[in-house]
Order: sequence, then C-alpha cells, then structure tokens
Amino acid sequence: MDFEAAFAACPLVAILRGLRPDEALDHGKALTDAGFTLLEVPLNSPEPLDSIATLSANLPQALVGAGTVLTAEDVRLVAEAGGRLIVAPNFSPAVAAEARRLNLIYLPGIGTMSEAFAALDAGASALKLFPAEMIPPVAVKAMRSVLPKDARLLPVGGINAQTMAAYLQAGANGFGLGGSLYSAGQDFKDTADKAAILIEAYKNFRSAGAG
Repeated sequence: MDFEAAFAACPLVAILRGLRPDEALDHGKALTDAGFTLLEVPLNSPEPLDSIATLSANLPQALVGAGTVLTAEDVRLVAEAGGRLIVAPNFSPAVAAEARRLNLIYLPGIGTMSEAFAALDAGASALKLFPAEMIPPVAVKAMRSVLPKDARLLPVGGINAQTMAAYLQAGANGFGLGGSLYSAGQDFKDTADKAAILIEAYKNFRSAGAG
C-alpha cells in the first residue's frame, strides 16, 4: 500500500512505543482489523527493527515504519527491516535526504512555520505537529492559513477521542495516536478496543463536519 492510499483510508498513525517483537503481530492485526493503515514503532522500543520487520512482512494492508528516527543511519536500518514510514520528533535535512534517496515516506516533527516550510521543501509527505500540547487548535488554524492547501497536518501528543474535534475544525488532516491507543504491555484485545473507539470518534467528527 502506498502512502496516498493508506492516508486516504485512515489518516491516523498508530504509535506503538514499547512494543516487543513477540507481540507485534497480535497488536498489528488488531489495529489493521480496526481500520488502521499507518503503523509506527518508535526506535526507542525493545528491538524495534525486529517488530518493524514482522509487521511489514505480515501486514501488506498497512504502511509500516519507525518513529523517533534521528539519523540517516536510522533511516537505512528501517529500510533494511522493510519499513517504509520515517517519523521523527524533529526536522532533519540529513534524515529527509536519506528518506528521499530510499523513496521512503517522511513525516517530520515541526513546531514553527520555518520548520514547516523547510520540511515541505525537503519532501515531507505530512507534518507532525509535535508536541500538540504546545500547538493548540488556534495555532493550527493560523498555520493552515499560510501553508499550502495540500499540506497535511497531523497533531501528535495528548490526542484522544475528546480532543480530535477542535483540531479537525482548525484544519488538521489526521493524527498520531500514542498513549490513548497503546501503552507498553497492554493486551492486544485492549488495543483492538481502543482502536475501534478512536476510529469511531474520528469518523463521527468528520461526518459531523468538524474537519
């Protein structure tokens, strides 16, 4: 699945920080069964490349990759594991260049307009507004007024079923979901339940015209 199709199907990125390789497939299946198509395993998780390899090999219906990608070497390792999604808390020209060289999808974290335009110029497919606690909906609305209309904005940090609507109204296109979806050690059935709640909330806000 390519990024355009994955994002159109479900613009919610599942952030699986702390995921272990032995449990990766159960959680991955729970998420894709619920409708998630974008799965991120942060590189500060236990043996993250093994989890990425497992998810990539077994879930062709999803675009799988890594979060907390900080160096060009990280990008290469993720690509070797089969990951295609490169997510970072910051914008790095070196990471952007390596992702572009390897034809991977780059979602950098940005907090300012200068970072946003630099990231877009470097080929970012979407902008991770991080941490969203520092970028409230009113700031997203201001960003949206000057960024290209086709720029995708994904608030990440503290997002849950209650906070989505205001961001969608302000012009957000999707979200990265961490603690409200997954926490290290939880049962995959809990992941399935939380995934269903969050996707339902997103769909309801969309159908109600929140975004």
